[in-house]
Order: sequence, then C-alpha cells, then structure tokens
Amino acid sequence: MAVKEKAKWATTIIISSSLLNHEVATALSRQNHRVRYSDSVHEGSIIFSLSGVAFMLADTQKESVNGEDTTFLDRLEKFMNIHRNSFLLLVAAFHGQTEREILFRIQQRFFGRNLRIIPVHNTSDTIRSILTIAKATCKPYVDSIRHRMVMARAQILERSPVWEMLQELKFNVEAAAVTTCS
Repeated sequence: MAVKEKAKWATTIIISSSLLNHEVATALSRQNHRVRYSDSVHEGSIIFSLSGVAFMLADTQKESVNGEDTTFLDRLEKFMNIHRNSFLLLVAAFHGQTEREILFRIQQRFFGRNLRIIPVHNTSDTIRSILTIAKATCKPYVDSIRHRMVMARAQILERSPVWEMLQELKFNVEAAAVTTCS
C-alpha cells in the first residue's frame, strides 16, 4: 500500500536584489520556490504576488529608528503605501530592551495602519512565518481554510450545549407568546 505524499507548495517570490546573498533568499530557493530578484522593489522586501502579501526584513542591529534618523521609517512608510497586506519582520537574536524600543517607535508611528509586525529570531523563524502567511492567503488554500472554518462553526453550533439551551429558551419564549396571545 503506497502512502500518499503531500504535494510540496511552491510559488513565485519576488525578492529585492539587496537580499541576493541573504540566508532567507537562499533558503527559499532551496525549497523549490521560483525566486526572482528585482531592483525595482523596496530594499529588504519579499513579495508573494499570488498571495498578495509583502514582507520587509529589518535587522534591529542595522536599522536606526531614533528621532534624528528617519530613513528606515520613511522607507517603511513607502513600503506600506505600495503593499496593502504588508508585514515587517523584525529580526533579532534576542528581543531585549533596545528591540522593544524599536518596536514601540514603529508602533507609535504606524498605529492604526495596515502594517503587521512579526518579531523573529533567526532564518528558520523568518521562513516559517512568511511561508505560513503566504500559503494561508494563497487562492486554493484560502478557500480550503474558509471551508474548514464554516464546517467547524457548524459542528460547534450543532454540538454546543449552550446553543441547545438557547434553542430551548427560544422555543419556550415562542410557546409562552402563543399561549398568552390565545
């Protein structure tokens, strides 16, 4: 009896040329994704065009987010204005006080905007995060996830004792209304 092997998910990824020799780009190409490098995308960005999501890598050791130097924040602003579903991956081996301050400044500046911030520690965290999000938002998978959510909701409603109690109360209220109207 042959065991069915799951088909490996592979997609086209557009990566900034600034990440040409980066560990993340190398790891993605090793996983049989079609990696395309481009000079026309923002520095440090990874774009999954079929999923409609974009990620920007920011190493907390290299990026300056203090009051005087706003080049990183301006670059992030431009990135967010172009990409509707944007994620910032804050890379740090250890998320200490300095990293928390950087995170706080970014959150202050972009509060209420479409930027989601994901703190990651290493390359494997980064790869796992971006592939999970990209796969979950890709067309065939998003339909499957939506269907499973609808089925789970239906099962919860069918088997929930709270739902049964609410249904009984509804019928009791309707029966009481019928008898008082008669």
